[in-house]
Amino acid sequence: MSNPQYLPNTLWSTRIDRFIGAIGRGLSGIWLVLLGVIVVNVVLRYVLSEGRIELEELQWHLYSFGFLLGLSYAYQEDSHIRVDVLHERFSPRHKAWIELYGILLFLLPFITLILVYSLPFVASSFALGETSPSPGGLPYRWLIKSILPISFVLMLLAVISRLIRVWSFLFGVPRGSQ
Repeated sequence: MSNPQYLPNTLWSTRIDRFIGAIGRGLSGIWLVLLGVIVVNVVLRYVLSEGRIELEELQWHLYSFGFLLGLSYAYQEDSHIRVDVLHERFSPRHKAWIELYGILLFLLPFITLILVYSLPFVASSFALGETSPSPGGLPYRWLIKSILPISFVLMLLAVISRLIRVWSFLFGVPRGSQ
């Protein structure tokens, strides 16, 4: 199950973690697709002297898709960046308090901000039927923009799972009651 190990799993955190984990593991194949697109683009450009703007844009779309949707999985697996030099010296209880305050004071407001501003951003793109401004570029620009709010909804789920686990650890909520 997910890290950190000192936090207890609850019914809801386990369900959310399984969902996020399935998405993260399922998404891992996108990096091979991205690598394939890059190789094809390089061969076309440098061997056949033919550049393809749609392949350039597809690279950025795949990278954005993989990165943004992978954020929640990285957080759920606790493989995101933190100041480990300090963090590893703290007791589990101290770590949990820092996690709780970090979630409540920084992460939840940030996610809320992104969701509040990304939804009109995507809606406007959809309403306009936005496409790439480049000749030969990809259509449906709103589709790639929609990954932003989707990824932050997944991140919100991962944060809720962690918040449940931290709360359970700090305040002793029984495992089966959540």
